[in-house]
Amino acid sequence: MLLLDENQEVLTLVTNSLKNRGLADKSSDLNHSNQYIVGLALCTLGNIASVEMSRDLFTEVESLLGTANPYIRRKAALCAMRICRKVPDLQEHFLEKAKMLLSDRNHGVLLCGLTLAIDLCEHAEESEDGAEGVIETFRPLAGGLVRTLKSLTTSGYAPEHDVSGITDPFLQVKILRFLRVLGRGDSATSELMNDILAQVATNTESSKNVGNAILYEAVLTILDIEADSGLRVLGVNILGKFLANKDNNIRYVALNTLLKVVAVEPNAVQRHRNTILECLRDPDISIRRRALDLSFTLINESNVRVLVRELLAFLEVADNEFKPVMTTQIGIAADRFAPNKRWHVDTMLRVLKLAGSYVKEQILSSFVRLIATTPELQTYAVQKLYASLKEDITQEGLTLAAAWVIGEYGDALLRGGQYEEEELVKEVRESDIIDLFMNILNSTYATQTVTEYITTAAMKLSVRMSDPAQVERIRRFLASRTADLNVEVQQRAVEYTNLFGYDQIRRGVLERMPPPEIREEQRVLGEPTNKRQSRMLKDKSKKPPKQTEDMLLDLMGDAAPTTTPAVNGTSQNTADLLADILGGGDSSVSSPAPSQAPSQPAPSSNTSAMMDLLGSNGAAPSARPQVQSPASTSASQDLLGGLGGAASPAPAASPSAGPTAHTAFSKDDLVLTLQAQRNPNGTGAQVLARFRNASNFNRFTSVGLQAAVPKSQRLQLSAITKADLDGGEEGTQGMKIAAINGPLPPKLRLRLRITYSKDGAAPVTEQVDWTEP
Repeated sequence: MLLLDENQEVLTLVTNSLKNRGLADKSSDLNHSNQYIVGLALCTLGNIASVEMSRDLFTEVESLLGTANPYIRRKAALCAMRICRKVPDLQEHFLEKAKMLLSDRNHGVLLCGLTLAIDLCEHAEESEDGAEGVIETFRPLAGGLVRTLKSLTTSGYAPEHDVSGITDPFLQVKILRFLRVLGRGDSATSELMNDILAQVATNTESSKNVGNAILYEAVLTILDIEADSGLRVLGVNILGKFLANKDNNIRYVALNTLLKVVAVEPNAVQRHRNTILECLRDPDISIRRRALDLSFTLINESNVRVLVRELLAFLEVADNEFKPVMTTQIGIAADRFAPNKRWHVDTMLRVLKLAGSYVKEQILSSFVRLIATTPELQTYAVQKLYASLKEDITQEGLTLAAAWVIGEYGDALLRGGQYEEEELVKEVRESDIIDLFMNILNSTYATQTVTEYITTAAMKLSVRMSDPAQVERIRRFLASRTADLNVEVQQRAVEYTNLFGYDQIRRGVLERMPPPEIREEQRVLGEPTNKRQSRMLKDKSKKPPKQTEDMLLDLMGDAAPTTTPAVNGTSQNTADLLADILGGGDSSVSSPAPSQAPSQPAPSSNTSAMMDLLGSNGAAPSARPQVQSPASTSASQDLLGGLGGAASPAPAASPSAGPTAHTAFSKDDLVLTLQAQRNPNGTGAQVLARFRNASNFNRFTSVGLQAAVPKSQRLQLSAITKADLDGGEEGTQGMKIAAINGPLPPKLRLRLRITYSKDGAAPVTEQVDWTEP
């Protein structure tokens, strides 16, 4: 294109050719004696040719890849790349030619050949069909490319290819990128690259962007191939130097890359912790955001005090858009890595004081649960929360937590005292607490949720205070709320006001709540930081090996396995779980959908989540909405409704109210019964599986059922309503069976796989065949 002015007649000739003859006659231009006409024809073909024309003319392009003219070879390589994108089936025709281009001595041809080869490999990886075959074709060329890269890094001044004192940085970057593709997952090929990568990383000039571009590509290659640990540390150190660069783009790129590799080389990234924390004060909001994300990934047991202190200092001056994420992440870090509970409470108090309005309900619930389960800190916590709330009533999260804790442990607040090295707190009078609550309710910060919390907290204080005047004050306050526009507040106020006529009942209803049980599924935490994806630079999920994906597929004939994600974030193939029930490879396997698992609580509003903690125990009225257990699927509801059962873990109605229950499994005091009911048209049936702990002292955990039916039928299996069974408890699990063609057979047949763990012992798996009586 640089010679267009001197070859205007050539351009005119090509343009007229396009207008008069169209794309269908471009093959004549591809064989023209003028190289610029051929080049323009290749550009046109690569950019706007249809799939059909690409198939017709790819042989012409393939032949031009072997021409003696380097200009045409370059254009042909780029045209071949675009043709392969449009018609992936043609890739195999260009593999050998691409290998030939990679040994070319011309810099431009080699650059275009690398572009073609990289595109072929990356497209094969995306399609996950023959990716290894394409990459294996190019792997023998890795040694030659390493030698080429070495010559570029050691060569002297070359005016034709020099950019800011570096020889052909574009070609160096392309070679590094292609070496990354070849070395990924292959230790032998990676070993060939270690020396040259170390040489590039240590000898490349980093004072200019040209050198930084090469260094960045070298770091990505080091971190993505099977390099030794020393070379990886060198790559992380280069990123650390990028963080000290004045250019915002370079710092952002470094933070973004460190965020991806922190799970691979955590210790190397930890060395740059101070530099990362300094980026939290950067004027650029994008850099602050990336530094914040990286800071949270660096937190562990040894540095949690230092990092959380820095993050709290940043939270004090952070923009509002950062605060929801920061409060959540600090809460998770404190829950996971807290050195002691006192530090945990102090940290969450600080978060509530700085950004209480941005604290999510899960973090707030976790904090309240921490106080409820730590008796030795309850006096300390209620004193601190009361003092903090008296200073600032603008933070809703602080108000909610303080209202709950004061209502629950107000007697400890009134007793006073000190905690360890803390100074003796000011004496708190009963009237002071009521005055504080009234001030909040009369302020503009009294939201609907705050009003609900304070209403219940005040009622609880009525049995924790000894001054009749203050108790009467609480009664009058509640009576004034019996006509509140908020239905929830109105209902609770009426109930609480009526309770004042029954002092003995009132004291029993409002006694201190027992510490809530903390189960793993109730925790705020996600996956631990050390269980992150190991391949950080390539966010592509790999298919599991075939032998682990469908162990029973051979037994099941053509039955298609159904893979569903498990609750903990891993994947489990349900086709691995059961063999063919009829012995003829004719079955369909089903396991409960993870979205129905009881360990995932149903979403609740901010009110219901915390009101659950505010409610009273026993059969007394509570100051919270009626929170139901996690809802089952519609299929499960239909099933349980038809069988007369309940969708809750509690024992359902007597089997006599519905179909007869038949015992399918009984062992180790765990009894499984099945109730089957057919649809009127005979094409479907519902089966209710009922697990019962027949003992009085043993406890079963992780109870579950998976089932298989013949392939002529379709099975839908819901989640179990209660997976952990204490003595005498029951859990139900529903199934819907539908015939694919015609009616169901006279007797249903199932192969069942039962899993359970008894009294904390190793999990047990039992398999039984069941035929409907």
